[in-house]
Amino acid sequence: MEEESKKDHQALLNPGEENELEVFGYQTQKLRRVLFLVTSLLTCGVLPLIFYWKPQWRVWACCIPCSLQEADTVLLRTTDEFQRYMRKKVICLYLSTLKIPISKNTEEPLVADCHSVINKAVLKPELKLRCIQVQKIRYVWNNLEKKFQKVGLLEDSNSCYDIHHTFGLGLTTEEQEIRRLVCGPNAIEVEIQPIWKLLVKQVLNPFYVLQVFTLTLWLSQGYIEYSVAIIILSVLSIGLSVYDLRQQSVKLHNLVEDHNKVQVKITVKGKGLQELESRLLVPGDVLILPGKLSLPCDAVLIDGSCVVNEGMLTGESIPVIKTPLPHAENTTAWKSHSLEDYRKHVLFCGTEVIQVKPSGQGPVRAVVLQTGYNTAKGDLVRSILYPRPLNFKLYNDAFKFIVSLAFLGIMGFFYALGVYKYHGASPQDTMAMALLLLTVAVPPVLPAALTTGIVYAQRRLKKKRIFCISPQRINMCGQINLVCFDKTGTLTEDGLDLWGTVPTVDSCFQEVHSFTSGKALPWGPLCAAMASCHSLILLDGTIQGDPLDLKMFEGTAWIIEDCNADYCELGISDSNVIIKPGPKASQSPVEAIIVLRQFPFSSSLQRMSVVAQLAGEDHFHVYVKGAPEMLARFCRPETVPRNFPKELRNYTVQGFRVIALAHKVLKMEKLSEVKSLTREHVESELTLLGLLVMENRLKKETKAVLKELSEARIRTVMITGDNLQTAITVAKNSEMIPRGSQVILVEANEPEEFAPASVTWQLVENQENGPGKNETYINIGNSSVPVEEKGSCYHFAMSGKSYQVILQRFNSLLPKILVNGTIFARMSPGQKSSLVEEFQKLNYYVGMCGDGANDCGALKMAHAGISLSEQEASVASPFTSKTTNIECVPHLIREGRAALVSSFGVFKYLTMYGMIQFIGTSLLYWQLQLFGNYQYLMQDVAITLMVCLTSQQNSPDKRRISIQPHLRKVFVSYCVFGT
Repeated sequence: MEEESKKDHQALLNPGEENELEVFGYQTQKLRRVLFLVTSLLTCGVLPLIFYWKPQWRVWACCIPCSLQEADTVLLRTTDEFQRYMRKKVICLYLSTLKIPISKNTEEPLVADCHSVINKAVLKPELKLRCIQVQKIRYVWNNLEKKFQKVGLLEDSNSCYDIHHTFGLGLTTEEQEIRRLVCGPNAIEVEIQPIWKLLVKQVLNPFYVLQVFTLTLWLSQGYIEYSVAIIILSVLSIGLSVYDLRQQSVKLHNLVEDHNKVQVKITVKGKGLQELESRLLVPGDVLILPGKLSLPCDAVLIDGSCVVNEGMLTGESIPVIKTPLPHAENTTAWKSHSLEDYRKHVLFCGTEVIQVKPSGQGPVRAVVLQTGYNTAKGDLVRSILYPRPLNFKLYNDAFKFIVSLAFLGIMGFFYALGVYKYHGASPQDTMAMALLLLTVAVPPVLPAALTTGIVYAQRRLKKKRIFCISPQRINMCGQINLVCFDKTGTLTEDGLDLWGTVPTVDSCFQEVHSFTSGKALPWGPLCAAMASCHSLILLDGTIQGDPLDLKMFEGTAWIIEDCNADYCELGISDSNVIIKPGPKASQSPVEAIIVLRQFPFSSSLQRMSVVAQLAGEDHFHVYVKGAPEMLARFCRPETVPRNFPKELRNYTVQGFRVIALAHKVLKMEKLSEVKSLTREHVESELTLLGLLVMENRLKKETKAVLKELSEARIRTVMITGDNLQTAITVAKNSEMIPRGSQVILVEANEPEEFAPASVTWQLVENQENGPGKNETYINIGNSSVPVEEKGSCYHFAMSGKSYQVILQRFNSLLPKILVNGTIFARMSPGQKSSLVEEFQKLNYYVGMCGDGANDCGALKMAHAGISLSEQEASVASPFTSKTTNIECVPHLIREGRAALVSSFGVFKYLTMYGMIQFIGTSLLYWQLQLFGNYQYLMQDVAITLMVCLTSQQNSPDKRRISIQPHLRKVFVSYCVFGT
């Protein structure tokens, strides 16, 4: 049947995504269905229970394979290593139930959006469509492309022109009704699981089903006290599990409860403004943003600008400026038009709009992109509701060993049958005694006992202010042998301190201006750039924004003001930022700087720019700031000092954060021309103004923790979005890279017109002077890496760009680099997640520690993610530390190892106890004798006390982290030899 289903494989859901699923089509057969019901009755519910554990068996038993187009049941299988199955019924929706006129003409589209799957999914004249619901997401059957497609979102193939002209005036009432039926409500509803349902799910666990059978048998044989004692232990264990699950369900429900109760205003085509509940929003609606608002959906801004707090997504409560989607005439997909910067136009569900700025006469408007669980917040909630399964060898090996014990019990069952039949016992007594021996081999208290160590560890973690939403991962922490750290806010202090500026004049670096001297920064283009080139806003009289921008602006001693009447008379919009010298600023001939246009910072471009006007001048200025190595490419070569790389390296090797600033004068006179400028025109032919040097200190706990992990032979790796050289310096200062070790820069380049993709290697020490004379080579496959001494310790360092090229072009080389890779800089959030996954493929048990900003994906991907942020984004991380430094990492590993040792001890005691009891009972059976009720009871009480004592004694409070044991070998030794 498995082979048959493989041949029927029709399509993929979410192709290329992390949650990719294979889809198989089946049709229910009445005869098979009847046979299933009859067999279920004859087996007293045993067959449905087995099918509950194995849903694919139920589908194969009751259905026959067919095409997806004809299927009434689909079987879904994950494409990951776990190969999990899900069974879903195909549901039919009928548009005829709507009380609106709908055309049955096959040529006439139902919705105006020509890219919408709705037009391809609805069959005419029946006006019906087929759909399935998978993990809260609805998929409809596309009749043209013959596959299931996600609904509840606008298709990415829409261009900027489509979004503005198809949806800019709003949807008609009829189209809204159709979309509401097909897409479902715009709601992220998390049901508070009833206690009875949680209880049933716990009891239907195979271990507990076996326990129910065992206890029922023992009670029938008169082992009352013994059975009652085990029942009490099991009820307590199940009760604690149900309580934890219920608490998590309530917390998650409270987290999203307010999302569905927002009152919003939308524009309806032909009817004007309409107020409605947010759960009635559909993709394509035009949302009016009046002011402060908690966004109930994902939307793309089409008119005006706004300031948003995205703390729920990033973990940092920093205001982010959102700009409207451009009015481009091309047919390029709107996301591709802005490349990786499309996020600057998107307002994400769950984030807070804290300020709006209309660009014209009308209000600020946004088109609804995604609703319900398709949104950014919905995706976060889904990751909590449907977590990634645990691939833990301990549990796999334990299950295999228990299966072997069950086979031993089956042998005992036939042995008892033979003995009692030989002695002429009655058939009733013979069967009862045989079943009794069958149940002796697998200790019934095993499920409850195995959780004992985890419960104690979780309590101790709470005392250390480390909170866990996935207790089963505590045991996994005992296997961690590699820990990835974010840099800023994790290894180093969160804030940056101004150290100085290095201005350039006539292509030469000048004397450093130190901020510690107490002297104000002198007026000049460099000061103007620092005062204006940022994304800070004035909110309720307080300047807010990115900490780096804030520190840079404070160094100028200038202030931000609201646009007043004097400036508005000059044609300056109230959405423009006005910057004026403060009381402590150096004397300036300029009364104010007006920021007219802003091109926000982009992590892919590594820069931002503004177009500004100095009060009293007719022309306009461009100020740009960004990564020095990137910005130098956009400056005129004659303005960049010859010793630029040497000067930059001089500061980065000391661990400073360096920002470059540049400038140019625009040759235009009209304010209207500024609005039509492109980023490419603005950020070209620049003049380098100098460098801004900022200090990022190590946290005081960092060095000691990294040393402790190193002594425990746990690898540490840095994954950061910062400069590569700065990351190397921080790694050396923190001794993540030990003294005397070689650092090798790995640089990979994409293929060019006449050159293939390439990988180059260079020692950090040899960057300036070229390769040393005494080089030797270490062979790591098809490539050679230079180092000074054969066999010396070396560490690889690379940027996110190089990592991506190696991942795509030199995949066979990647594992060899990762084995000694320590520094990964300029990494995007997606690259961080990918890197953690690649480490896992090398059989590392990976811990990830980050402050929540851009680390969410990696925190979810790791075996043990530890968030140092308490924002909503940290909910997706299994562990959250209230103490914002990395001291939580060794605490967590200690507790994990303590819980793991306890699990080994418990398993050793209980399995050996079960085997000894099985052998003892078998010997007594030969003489038709049995253990007494109180003998069984006293044995179990003694074992239970021993288990609790073991768990308490394995507290790691006064121990250092022990060297990683060969856990599987120890496990086998425990189980087979009892040593």
